Amino acid sequence: MTLLAVERIKLFSTKSPWWCTFLALAMTIGFAMLFAAQSDGGMSVPMTQVGYQFGLMVVLVLAALSITTEYRFGTIRATFQAVPNRTTALLAKTVVVAVVALIIGEVAAFGSWGVAKLLAPGSNLAFATADDWRHVAGVGLVFAISAVLAVAVGALLRQTAGAVALLLLWPLLVESLVGLIPKVGGDVRKWMPFNAADHFISGTAGVGEMPFGPWGALAYFAAVAVAVWVIALIIVQRRDA
Repeated sequence: MTLLAVERIKLFSTKSPWWCTFLALAMTIGFAMLFAAQSDGGMSVPMTQVGYQFGLMVVLVLAALSITTEYRFGTIRATFQAVPNRTTALLAKTVVVAVVALIIGEVAAFGSWGVAKLLAPGSNLAFATADDWRHVAGVGLVFAISAVLAVAVGALLRQTAGAVALLLLWPLLVESLVGLIPKVGGDVRKWMPFNAADHFISGTAGVGEMPFGPWGALAYFAAVAVAVWVIALIIVQRRDA
């Protein structure tokens, strides 16, 4: 518990996590606000989460910064001297960042739903089915798993520029370009991790038929994040801080 408190204090002792939190909420809720203001009463619950990917990009940056800044300023050495078990140290940081991302995601998702309900009163935005809850509450789960993946990428690359570039370009560009590869692109894109995460939220994403249902897609996305995290842990234990 003490180590978790230390990681929480370290995370919020700089301004960047606060700014990232503000931007993630503002961009997600703000985009839903614009969308709702232009709707003609035909908005649905999934449509309230139209801006969640903007917030997701900011959360990826927040999570990557949580560890790359430690390498940049050399504080990771003090961390590993205080906690020689690097597995425990990296796990504590990952848990703290994932919980913060989960909270940001839930606030952003329900905030988006709330402003849409306020600005589009003629729309049916009631939580009538389990899928409606998944479309909204599931955003926090995707944010949390994405944070685990971002911490792992940050630990592997140790440089902010490289980690942020990879984390932003992969979901925004690489996964889309893969789908353009002739003959096999559509089949390959089905297995792209962020495409699976989007399938969990929207239930309709992807090229062609997805290999899993929404919850299976979330499990696959989580498995990819955990696999990358384990690889990062092995590398962190083998090289100097």
